[in-house]
Amino acid sequence: MTTTDRPIGYMLKRYPRLSETFILNEMRALERLGTRLHIFSLLRPEETLAHPAVMEIQAPITYLPELSLGGVVAVAKAHATMARLHPLRYGHAMALALWWAIRSRHPVSVAKQFARAGYMAHACRAQGIEHLHAHFANAPATVARLVSVLCAIPYSFSTHAKDLYLTPQKVMRRRIKSASFVLTCTRHNLEYMQGFIPPAERAKIHLVYHGIDLSAFPNETASEAPYTNITPSPVVLSAPLILSVGRLVPKKGLDDLVSACVLLRARGVPFRCAIVGEGPLRQALETQIREAALEGVVSLLGAMAHDRLLALYGTAQLFALAPRIMEDGDRDGIPNVLAEAMATGLPVVSTRVSGIPELVDHGENGLLVAPMDPDALADAIEHLLSHPTDSRRLGAAARRKMEANFECWETAKAVQRLLQVGAG
Repeated sequence: MTTTDRPIGYMLKRYPRLSETFILNEMRALERLGTRLHIFSLLRPEETLAHPAVMEIQAPITYLPELSLGGVVAVAKAHATMARLHPLRYGHAMALALWWAIRSRHPVSVAKQFARAGYMAHACRAQGIEHLHAHFANAPATVARLVSVLCAIPYSFSTHAKDLYLTPQKVMRRRIKSASFVLTCTRHNLEYMQGFIPPAERAKIHLVYHGIDLSAFPNETASEAPYTNITPSPVVLSAPLILSVGRLVPKKGLDDLVSACVLLRARGVPFRCAIVGEGPLRQALETQIREAALEGVVSLLGAMAHDRLLALYGTAQLFALAPRIMEDGDRDGIPNVLAEAMATGLPVVSTRVSGIPELVDHGENGLLVAPMDPDALADAIEHLLSHPTDSRRLGAAARRKMEANFECWETAKAVQRLLQVGAG
């Protein structure tokens, strides 16, 4: 149990969210370990699908009011209450927000976070929150920092990938200095932060990998069940399935995967490829698939509930994802879907980007290639499809890697210990 009966506040940008299964796993594990949580979400869910495990979460949720007259009034009342009860703290928070706005290229965004913070601080006070933890170093951490000033409570945050690399280093230094501790999910991220913060602050940063609930992933692959939403020819249906999962955004490298599929077909390799996910690149990928005459061979399945995705893992022969680093620095950390695929015992092919080599040991439990290299990606996929013994060896080793280092019930214990210290 935690050292206090009061709940730990969890500040999220949007809850629930299909792409943030790693946060859901962490909260489920913390609750089972005896930690009381209260979720504070800046935005309401926008997806119609939700992970079934959301129903297991016991924590109550406080949402920021909708942008309406009633919502504006509720936020204004919360600010007025905090200003009346704690005028010095309120003045301090307002001064911080004003200083950040003056120095920011996006002062309106800072004003928005201050407005959110006043409402969330009032809610934290009502719930007796003594420690607030934010997921992501951008808006949630900004709001959590201001709430910590308004409520005189410590805060911490987890930083993952895009939020870390797209936040200016001077801003990250400021946030790390004000936090009681910082969690990150890859050694690559940890070393990056240690490279620009003062030595005295480095002990605040803790590496805790995102955990997987291995009980949800049967260690079985390559069943004969066909996948849904696709109507390929009988010849294609009998071909081995390459599975990929991710948001349809540039950093996922899904266009490189489609290009690799063009090469595989030219080589006469039998295969089918299913890409699960939704995003702004859907039309461009559909065009790429159509122009390559790969309809019925490469299919975009759209967003998918997690229970259906689990069944789909079991129909695949291998998992492929080709992340890249964008020009603005945006990148993945360790894609959760890679860990899930390895948990099912699938052999994986991915790229040497960010924290991925911490998960995938090339030649031991998967294959890694350079990013933005469809030829190398096609070579790796062809090798696994044509060498089933090697493929099974890598898949079995992948499952063992997950059991040894990425079980969520173990990773959550490290998070719980830090939260206990923070809650004091």
